[in-house]
Amino acid sequence: MFTDIYSPIHQLKHATRNHILVKRDDLIDPYISGNKWRKLKYILKEVQKKDKNHIVTFGGAYSNHLVATASACARASLKSTAFVRGEAVNNEMLLLCKLFGMNLIFTDRESYKNKALLFETHFGTDPQAHFVDEGGAGAEAVRGCAEIIAELPPDMDHLFCAAGTGTTAAGLLKGIHQRKLKTQLHVVPVLKGGDFIADEIYKHTGNVDQLVMHTDYHFGGYAKTPPTLIEYIKNFVATEGMLIDPVYTSKMFFAIDDLVANNYFKKEEKIIALHTGGLLGIWGVKDKFIY
Repeated sequence: MFTDIYSPIHQLKHATRNHILVKRDDLIDPYISGNKWRKLKYILKEVQKKDKNHIVTFGGAYSNHLVATASACARASLKSTAFVRGEAVNNEMLLLCKLFGMNLIFTDRESYKNKALLFETHFGTDPQAHFVDEGGAGAEAVRGCAEIIAELPPDMDHLFCAAGTGTTAAGLLKGIHQRKLKTQLHVVPVLKGGDFIADEIYKHTGNVDQLVMHTDYHFGGYAKTPPTLIEYIKNFVATEGMLIDPVYTSKMFFAIDDLVANNYFKKEEKIIALHTGGLLGIWGVKDKFIY
């Protein structure tokens, strides 16, 4: 299942960004796309190694991680359960989860904060159940994301990624260090007060040399999509013919465009942006796209 992938490198074509390359992890799979595929790769191998048959995970009502996990489990003939943060709702994302056979347990926000207790309370006596943190965060996910570096040109000067927890970024930085590249990793936190992500990355890498944080592109906080960002998404997609999501990649590309406009880079430097997928998240803000 996690063997062959399609993740090419494309060049952006707009005049102000035609020197920027994009690693198209969004093209890996319609439902297990981008960093979700990378994170789940070794999680599923660990589950199968331990001869378990049930993945239990966590996420919000519009979580790409939940859809990816449900799809991956269905293909691997595994059971899947998700604790969904907040009141019971129906939407496009949760419909896909259900179609892939995932059991959903809606959980109030206070109880959701203690994920270990939720797992222990509901599945502590089930030897077949395997805990997977929100977003797939963990050592296996870092390992999977580190492999991206081997698929990129070794002479890249700058690599960009968006970040919510820092797991993907930790894997990228680990891969950069392992291959002893000169590349600077630029991380764009998508939530307000994202400075803590550098600490999370350090926990996995023990070294944050070559890490650059850009914390001013959160647009008000996680999943916040003000009109400025919506207009940027519309213009970017129409210009590039490449879909980007409203939570992660749109903020990353906006940051790159802004840095380019402010002459942050040298003209000869090679810039690569990691497209981490998550495109189904567009459904969470579909009413904001008025034409």
